[in-house]
This record gives sequence, C-alpha cells and structure tokens, in this order.
Amino acid sequence: MRVFVTGATARSKTSASTGSRRWLILGTVGLAQLMVVLDATIVNIALPSAQRDLGFSTVERQWVVTAYALAFGSLLLFGGRLGDLIGRKITFLTGAIGFAAASAVGGAATSFGMLIAARTAQGAFGALLAPAALSILSTTFSDPKERGKAFGIYGAIVGAGGAIGLVLGGILTEYLSWRWCLYVNLIFAGLAVSGHAAA
Repeated sequence: MRVFVTGATARSKTSASTGSRRWLILGTVGLAQLMVVLDATIVNIALPSAQRDLGFSTVERQWVVTAYALAFGSLLLFGGRLGDLIGRKITFLTGAIGFAAASAVGGAATSFGMLIAARTAQGAFGALLAPAALSILSTTFSDPKERGKAFGIYGAIVGAGGAIGLVLGGILTEYLSWRWCLYVNLIFAGLAVSGHAAA
C-alpha cells in the first residue's frame, strides 16, 4: 500500500511538472512571436525620428518597413523546412538569437544602409522563428482540449502584437530614443531564449 501511494505521488508530481513545463514553453514561444509581430509596427512610430537622425529621404523611409516584410514573407517556407531538417528547438533558438543580434545592429545604425541591412536580417530570422514556434506548440500540446486553449492564447498574443507595437513604439520614442524600438527586442529575445532553454 505504501509503495502504491508513493508511486501515485511520484506520478502526480511528474504530471504536474510536465504540465508546468508545457505552459512555460507556451509563454516563451508566445513572447518570441510577439516580438516578431510587434516589430512590424513598432518601427513605424520611430521612423520620423530615425529619418531625422540618419538623414534619409521620405521615399527611402518606406524601405525600412518593406525590407522586413519582404525578407520575412519570402523566407517563411524555407524556415519551416529548415526546422524539419535540423530540429524545431534549434531553429527557434537560432531565430530568436539572430533576431536579437539584428535588432542590436539596427539600434546602433549610423547610416540608412546599415538600418536596412538590420531590418532585412530581422525579417530573415523572424522567418526561422515563426514556423518553429507553431511546430513546437503543435508537438508540445497533444491533448486536443489543451491544444485549443494554447492556440487560443497564442492567437490572442499575435493579434495584440500590432497594437502593442504602436503603443510601445510611442512610449520608447517619446521618452528614450527611436533606437530603443529595436533594442527592446533584446529583452524579449533574452526572456524567450532563457525560458525555452530552461523548459
């Protein structure tokens, strides 16, 4: 009887640990995806300040947004395939770390060309991260009820990303600098990578 109770207790603790691990993974994946989504809008708020600082034209300004969108959209399929070949976790971590590095370069940009190169790299690493995040969620939550709840939370995070980007971009540009609209990704990526590695 004692052995049975001990075994049941051990199984209960293992189940609770596995459950908390799943929700930690959802949190890190959601945070990383939020970073990718909000970056499509947060930089829009910073563009006038960046334009004055770096001295590029109004026509060139659109390329700061377009470079990100083009790289992201054109490399999504490649990112999904790469995740199949080398593993979802490696692809996810590579995408998050690369996105953070590109954001650091963009924040430190001293010319228009440097900013465009950083935005293109952001889009490319985002294209690695996004499909890997979805794949990780699909394999982590195998129970249909839990999977539905997880994807609901994930969808809400993605849906709110654009609005959060506008608000956060305004706050950072007003009180710090347009460069912090890119530097802030280092915080998001750091939390996502450390949380995912711990999970």
